[in-house]
Amino acid sequence: MTEERGIRVAPGVFIGEDELEEVFIRASGPGGQNVNKVATAVQLRFDARHAAGLAEEVRDRVIRLAGQRATKEGVIVIEASRFRTQERNRQDARERLAALVAKAAEPPPPPRKKTRPTRGSVERRLKAKAGRSTVKKMRGRVSDD
Repeated sequence: MTEERGIRVAPGVFIGEDELEEVFIRASGPGGQNVNKVATAVQLRFDARHAAGLAEEVRDRVIRLAGQRATKEGVIVIEASRFRTQERNRQDARERLAALVAKAAEPPPPPRKKTRPTRGSVERRLKAKAGRSTVKKMRGRVSDD
């Protein structure tokens, strides 16, 4: 998945190393005293709006899929602090970005075509409803006529 100069996401979809910006920050969570001293969490920034390796429709879809993780300028920010080591968090952030871009690279499914029920199925449904109605009407009190 990772190459020397970037991330190959899918055929024709590539994220260059120069398009990624990593900032290491202090993480909360496990790590004991070490967590207060070492910046192990990573904040990965990817400018999707100006990415050269993405087609225009993929750019739009990746920003839409990113939701809260995308800024108004089209920069996707992924924070990874699951692991205790900087390298593993860095790898985790890149994998999550690659998964997001791969999902956006998939073409959207075709729109659903509306279908109408057949005349026979409508008649069977109405006949069944009338039958149930009759059964329920027969459950009432018996009157002396």
